[in-house]
Amino acid sequence: MIGERASLRIVREKPFGLYLDGGALGEVLLPRREMPATWDIGGAVDVFIYHDSEDRPVATMQQPKAMPGQFARLRVVELTPVGAFLDWGLPKDLLVPFREQTTRLEVGNFYLFYVRLDPVSGRIVATTRLGRHLDLTPHHWREGDAVDLILYGKTPLGYKAIINGSHSGLLFANEVFQQMQQGEQVKGYIAGLRPDGKIDLTLQPPGRGRVSDLESQILAELAARGGFWAIGDSSTAAEIHDELGVSKRTFKQATGALLRKGKISLSDKGLRLLE
Repeated sequence: MIGERASLRIVREKPFGLYLDGGALGEVLLPRREMPATWDIGGAVDVFIYHDSEDRPVATMQQPKAMPGQFARLRVVELTPVGAFLDWGLPKDLLVPFREQTTRLEVGNFYLFYVRLDPVSGRIVATTRLGRHLDLTPHHWREGDAVDLILYGKTPLGYKAIINGSHSGLLFANEVFQQMQQGEQVKGYIAGLRPDGKIDLTLQPPGRGRVSDLESQILAELAARGGFWAIGDSSTAAEIHDELGVSKRTFKQATGALLRKGKISLSDKGLRLLE
């Protein structure tokens, strides 16, 4: 029950708060500052259970910024001989033991953590050892699915991202046109599923509908420019995004379709509209 929300029965009142029936945990205190405006002995209250500074189970009506089993970007508020402490939205700050720190933490900075229940101590702790908590089991996503992403690392190819709080995927650098940082949360899409199980990601909606819209946009722009546009395969991903707001991959899909339809020609100099 530690690290979970539960509806607990009110057993009795004391000057310092309400005692709740915590089952196997015994009676759990809900401090007076946390008490609801109205309550009755025998009634129930919805609370989150964790440990107080003296390692006793305690209840709160507040919701932590991250539950055990979740990744979250949290701020370091204190460094102590036992580890770092984080602001996770509750009266008692969350501990990151030294053994769970893979990088030097500094007060005031935000980092990405995984919150978990320590099986040895039974306490809720945080860790920067993210990889060991990613889900490696088969997933259910298909190409084009919309997903929530949390960036957690950078490689020469792009950004590693946590997909819907569980699996890992790669957001290629040529799909990103703004500065991004660890712990940033963005909307994304499944761009590709590889035979080895790895997942490619994109920030732009994939699919034939988007390519068709882009085809029309390119033809209209060519017509407006008198039939020629100095943009093509030699253009950088940033240049294409500035002009059309899409990735180079999507641009190449659209121009390839127009070439096959005989509507444009493509040279080193750019695109030309065909009659």
